[in-house]
Amino acid sequence: MKQKTLFTGKILILFTALICLLAISMFLSVTFGAKHVDLRSVLAAFKIGSGDPYEVSVVSARVPRTAFGIIAGAALALSGALMQALTRNPIADPSILGVNTGASFFVVCGISFLHISTNSQYIWLAFIGASLTAVCVYGLASIGGGGATAIKLALAGAAASTALQSLVNTVMLPNNQVMDSFRFWQTGNIGGATWSDIISLAPFLIIGFICCIFLAPSLNALALGDDVATGLGLNVKLIRLVSAFAGVLLCASTTALAGPIGFIGLMIPHFVRLITGPDMRLVLPLSALGGAGLLVFADVLGRVLGSPSELEVGIVTALLGAPVFVFIVRKVKVSAL
Repeated sequence: MKQKTLFTGKILILFTALICLLAISMFLSVTFGAKHVDLRSVLAAFKIGSGDPYEVSVVSARVPRTAFGIIAGAALALSGALMQALTRNPIADPSILGVNTGASFFVVCGISFLHISTNSQYIWLAFIGASLTAVCVYGLASIGGGGATAIKLALAGAAASTALQSLVNTVMLPNNQVMDSFRFWQTGNIGGATWSDIISLAPFLIIGFICCIFLAPSLNALALGDDVATGLGLNVKLIRLVSAFAGVLLCASTTALAGPIGFIGLMIPHFVRLITGPDMRLVLPLSALGGAGLLVFADVLGRVLGSPSELEVGIVTALLGAPVFVFIVRKVKVSAL
């Protein structure tokens, strides 16, 4: 009997398209900005040929931003894919479920009351805030008949986000210094990333990425139902715990440095599943690839639209993601009728 391969024609086309999106976005990211540079200077920055020294230095300064955009986009897309698989809900996403806002609340409290200033401190506070918010939102959505449905999760997430945002403003507004520190971070931006920032995040992101690699087959079994997964010898509670841990860790560590960037984790996994189906062995790696390309492209788009200044990437992803969110909710609502 011939073994079925994962890599069908349409999946190979999707993989190629995502690779092209990422490659083009990377090139545009180091080329476009307040100062546009030519291809010769881009190549010179990577020790290929020679170019204008000033333009070469501009490209070199943009490389860490591009690298972090790739990592952050992949992490957010993986986080969204894990949350959707864990809750069996197509609109589960760090921004929709209020996880980003929970991370923001703990970070602003840390800035205001604990006077934190390092990325490692941001990460731990963001992780605690994101974890507690995820648990509370899922608990609220589970109240009543039908369990945590897609609409109830969205409503619980919206309620939690509104409440937490009010608390963020309450803590932030009386203190001008805290407001100045938090205001720029809150919009979602990858422009200030440096190599030291990326290195400080690396251990947390590596743990999340490794968890995703090993979780994919188990999540496929879990999608068949808890009873079937248990019958296959899987520890369902452990899988759920590790999946939730990885999803929150990826989201929180990215949010700690870049601020709350929404909709990447909603759009990309949903789009990938439309083409590949529910197999998490494909959804997770392709979502990471697509999230990386989309976030870097959104960052470039923000620079172009906001020229001579720039539009924060969190605003651009919100503009792109809002129509997708409405489409998915309408689709889920119609299918439920």
